[in-house]
Amino acid sequence: MPRHTPAPPAPKISDAEWTVMKVLWERGSSTLAEVVKDLEGRLHWKPRTVQSLIRRLTDKGALAVEAIGREFRYSPAVAQDQCQHEESVSFLDRVFNGRLTPFVAGMMEREEVSKDDLAALRQMLAEAEKKLKK
Repeated sequence: MPRHTPAPPAPKISDAEWTVMKVLWERGSSTLAEVVKDLEGRLHWKPRTVQSLIRRLTDKGALAVEAIGREFRYSPAVAQDQCQHEESVSFLDRVFNGRLTPFVAGMMEREEVSKDDLAALRQMLAEAEKKLKK
């Protein structure tokens, strides 16, 4: 039976780097100029700031880079869901001792929860219970 090797852990990404990664996860690949243009309506970052963030992400292995003529195209080298999962687990470990229940309970007490959110949570709980019974 072939063994499934787990993916290497995703690099630690700062808040500012998350902003850049979200653009690249959405676009697939981009040049520096395209990322700057995408962010210019939302943030007041100078192109040099975006360039520094892209360089850091490339150095960390979060972005792949391809030279096309005189331009460089950057694309995500790590999956968004993997980074989100690892960040979520890290947050739960640091803040809630790895426990999901106090986190969800606290959010539900202090934040508005829609009927759609409740329905989705019920569905997820039902699926999790089915898995436990197997």
